[in-house]
Amino acid sequence: MKKEVPDNVVFSDEEGYNASFLPYATTVGAPAIKVDDIAAWKGRGVHNVNKEFESKFAELKVEYQKLMEEYHWNEMIYNAKFSFEPVIGEIYHLYNNADGNPFLSLISPSEWNKEHVGTFLLNSNKKWVAIK
Repeated sequence: MKKEVPDNVVFSDEEGYNASFLPYATTVGAPAIKVDDIAAWKGRGVHNVNKEFESKFAELKVEYQKLMEEYHWNEMIYNAKFSFEPVIGEIYHLYNNADGNPFLSLISPSEWNKEHVGTFLLNSNKKWVAIK
């Protein structure tokens, strides 16, 4: 079987001389084809993504803890005893009575000697916000 085209010429029966259309080099003087080492790229990518996930998780954890603290205070105040309708925007004080049961009052801790639990503000969403 005789070859019509020499080995160093790129020829295809369907496409003819197509060396200029190939995505790789076809001559001896062309640069060597090297396979990229993507393991290092993947490693850096995984490290960066994991770092971002850890950061976001830490933020969510802190936000969750704040939310649970707000829930705890709101549950305590709404279960406390008070005989008035709280006004939005006013500051109220939570105390424990002699039995240890919580009650809400307008009287500040400096005006009487009761076990003060916390000072709170009722916002427009009817949520109690702790004032430090």
